[in-house]
Amino acid sequence: MKRIVLIMLTLAVATALHGQDTLRRTTLDEVSVTAQSAPATLRSQAPTQVVTVEKIEQSGAMQLSDVVRQMAGVTLKDYGGVGGMKTVSARGLGSQFSTLTIDGVAVTDAQNGQVDLGRYMLGNTAYISLSQGQQDGLLQSARAFAAGSVLNMETRAPSFFLAERTNLKMGVDAGSFGLVSPSLSWEQKLSERLSMSLWANYLRSTGDYPYTLYYTPDHQGQSSRERRFNSQVRTATADLNFFYQLRRNQTLVTKMHLMSGFHALPGPVQLYNPKGSEFTRETLAFIQTKWRGRQGNWQWQAIGKAQYNYDFYEDTAFNNPSHYLSNNYSQMEGYLSGSAVWSPIKPLSLGLATDLALNHLASNLNVYNDVWRRSLLAVASACFGWSRIELNANLLATLIGEEAATRDVPGSERPASYSRLSPYAGLTLQPIEGLPLRLRYFFKETYRVPNFSEMYFFTIPRNLRPERAEQHNVGLTWNYYQGGDSLTTTCLLTLDGYLNHITDKLIAIPTQNMFLWSMVNLGLVRIAGLDLKAETSWQWPRASLILSVTYTYQHATDRTNPADRTYANQIPYTPRHSGNLQLYAELPWINVGYSVMVVGERYSMRQNSADYRLPPYADHGLTVDRSFDLPGATLRLKAQALNLLDVQYEVVRSYPMMGRNYRVGAIVEF
Repeated sequence: MKRIVLIMLTLAVATALHGQDTLRRTTLDEVSVTAQSAPATLRSQAPTQVVTVEKIEQSGAMQLSDVVRQMAGVTLKDYGGVGGMKTVSARGLGSQFSTLTIDGVAVTDAQNGQVDLGRYMLGNTAYISLSQGQQDGLLQSARAFAAGSVLNMETRAPSFFLAERTNLKMGVDAGSFGLVSPSLSWEQKLSERLSMSLWANYLRSTGDYPYTLYYTPDHQGQSSRERRFNSQVRTATADLNFFYQLRRNQTLVTKMHLMSGFHALPGPVQLYNPKGSEFTRETLAFIQTKWRGRQGNWQWQAIGKAQYNYDFYEDTAFNNPSHYLSNNYSQMEGYLSGSAVWSPIKPLSLGLATDLALNHLASNLNVYNDVWRRSLLAVASACFGWSRIELNANLLATLIGEEAATRDVPGSERPASYSRLSPYAGLTLQPIEGLPLRLRYFFKETYRVPNFSEMYFFTIPRNLRPERAEQHNVGLTWNYYQGGDSLTTTCLLTLDGYLNHITDKLIAIPTQNMFLWSMVNLGLVRIAGLDLKAETSWQWPRASLILSVTYTYQHATDRTNPADRTYANQIPYTPRHSGNLQLYAELPWINVGYSVMVVGERYSMRQNSADYRLPPYADHGLTVDRSFDLPGATLRLKAQALNLLDVQYEVVRSYPMMGRNYRVGAIVEF
């Protein structure tokens, strides 16, 4: 850990000194950082959803998971409360197929293959995007090409007006059940080409909310009013960024991120066992640098990253001290990526991307507590765009070798290797020139190797097979615009149907606690679905109204063995119907937002019986905010009522969510 901190500080100082030295040697033109452009949603081959910083502020979202749960085609598993673990599954593929990237660089967890979205706060975010299949464009890492879906958080670049050199923003959120979350954002222009931003946040919550404990699965029988215990959370996050413009078309961005947290795990709700006894302490630290450039017919990108994760888990065995348990997991990763795109003629572009990664995981477990994985990903890609049609194709080569051993036990090595070629092909077409209607299609194969927890961290090692997903998507996009002196109307519509086949799909089901899961290869899973998103805005001279609606249909069923009782049953925790509605009005004296998220019935186990059915629910929310101009500053006040109707529901079996709760916040910008 000390080495990583030293490297982070050294690189930060070197970046700053290099910028100052350049200023001494030459005269530079004035450079100002402007607003960042978000990915296209209407012209993209793969369905892409974008939530800008303006929409984040309108919704009052605090965590990354608050935004993701409102997107179409997404199933968010939430283990209750502000501090509860939150993972995302896109189109039924499973959370391990979804890759979280920050500024286009993947955040990885070789231990369990999924990232807790509740760990990531939104204070310095320019936009969040979710791309099904893969992102548009050839200039991206091989990891981004390899993902089944890409969730990207883009850090806001500093922007200064005229002679300004400093931007400062301070805020605090407070809410029900002991929620307090202060934050600080500092942006500084160090030179004409070099700027920095520092964002820090602290979050604390007792999480001791009341809930209704139902004694029958259908929530129709007897029940009692209980209170959640052992749910407290404390996290501290610091994010330091340097933005340096080397030349006119070359940028260097360095990010240093540190998160440290404590979570009490309340565990599943059981009769006569209201209190939990499990705790985790985690640390995530990484430093990443991305260099992007363009000259003539060439574009390039180079990425370097070092990441460290530490997780400590203990079970104090409430009412049974003799069963005390503690586990610790330490991960380190070194990662290099290089990409280049060549455009020999105007309609044709050719790309090549290569990623190298080395992962190591150590633990105090008795079985295979020392695991290494070496990964090589290489992608050859091509894009041809002419008139109203664009074609894309790429081929991904995956080579992975790993070795697991029990420390200090000679001969316990367990080597394994994996390799696969995975294709992608897609097109977009504008059928009629001048008509704002576009058609799109893509096919992609995604290959996922089991993570370390799935393979090794059990009393008996599992012989699990890699998953292979085939994704098909066909869709259309349409937009409408009508401007006028008194009213401007904009309409956006996307409609996509998809069919996914997953061979050897791995299903994770929690057993006695959050650190031990039951893993099984289902064989074959078929997912047929539909995603619809419509957004309309009306703009008047002194007011505006935005209406957004999403709907998702997913028929995700086990198709392994017709003789099995679970054949044609919906896979666990995947609702067949879900959607949300958001309405936001900007008025001269106040802004008001309303949202409702509706989720249909799900099943907690593979067998779709009444015993495992989770009832449908609707979660309503209301937000109000207003900004005030102060001398040399701007003050923004906001208030939220979440789960407005106090609906008692569970996203995951036996993990009740919070009922009605409130938040208030204030932000001052200088």
